[in-house]
Amino acid sequence: MEDEKWEVAHVAAGMIDANIVAGRLETDGIPVKLKYEAVGVLYGLTVDGLGEVKVLVPAGYMEKALEALAHHYEEADIVTDL
Repeated sequence: MEDEKWEVAHVAAGMIDANIVAGRLETDGIPVKLKYEAVGVLYGLTVDGLGEVKVLVPAGYMEKALEALAHHYEEADIVTDL
């Protein structure tokens, strides 16, 4: 899989959002890599793209990733009484 081309499936505004998106994709069995500038993460900057985090998936998973990210959940879908 390391030889496969990785493509940007989502651009997040920071590491927290990126990890939420990555977790959503990984739950569906989609491999994920995060690409970011270290200075943006280190200082928490979100100016001029410094805080942006690119969520990458293998090219072969792109369609599945976009479908997963397009799905929205309603509050009624969430189980709260475990």
